Amino acid sequence: MNYTLNIKGRLLDLSEPQVMGILNATPDSFFADSRKQTEQEIADRANEIVAQGGSMIDVGAYSTRPGAAEVTEQEEMARMRMALAVVRREQPDVPISVDTFRADVARMAVEEYGADIINDVSEGADEAMFRMVARLQVPYILMSVQKDLHDTLMAFAKKVQLLRDMGQKDIILDPGFGFGKTLDENYRLMNEMEKLQVMELPVLVGISRKSMIYKLLGIDQSRALNGTTVLNTIALMKGASILRVHDVKEAVEAIAITRHLTPTT
Repeated sequence: MNYTLNIKGRLLDLSEPQVMGILNATPDSFFADSRKQTEQEIADRANEIVAQGGSMIDVGAYSTRPGAAEVTEQEEMARMRMALAVVRREQPDVPISVDTFRADVARMAVEEYGADIINDVSEGADEAMFRMVARLQVPYILMSVQKDLHDTLMAFAKKVQLLRDMGQKDIILDPGFGFGKTLDENYRLMNEMEKLQVMELPVLVGISRKSMIYKLLGIDQSRALNGTTVLNTIALMKGASILRVHDVKEAVEAIAITRHLTPTT
């Protein structure tokens, strides 16, 4: 299906899958190479994402890796403000996604820096976030922490209806690979991912260098690029509209190759 997102009155066409590059303004995100803390590092990363073909930048200021240090809302806001100011300066026209589960951080990012998308990894655990994005009227990424396809669809259906009732328009679904799932549960969900299309909403996949890859292969994150590309390609063939990645160039190449395939008759 062909989807669009309303980005400040401009429609972003998802008929061709898009690449969302990850920019972590954190000292402790799980993939060390993604950690950018100085203004120069953030500027370089933002420009690299766009130069390699990324069409969105996802800015995070609070690591969600297991065992990461808890960060106060004030510290998350301070990190986010610094990063957003730099990204807006370097890439003023590129849609920015903000990776946060806090409603006030989302509000600040949109109202102060014109952030375009809110990426919430909490499955909407706090309905204050639902009310906030509905008020802000920016696209919202709803992630699932459920273990299987059935529970994922049931949770999505309930949360999407709640968002619709609040007036939210653009909703993107993230099946939540790596969140609340065992290694085998992650792969079972990937195997059935095309069934998420029944929701008639765009799907974002974020599996970049995650443990479902490196633990299966007996390697570490630094050597998980090949496995990431394999799973990104499978996700594209199962209907993913957005790939959230550390390695933008390789994801862009995966899209170019999969789009060149034509169904047999």
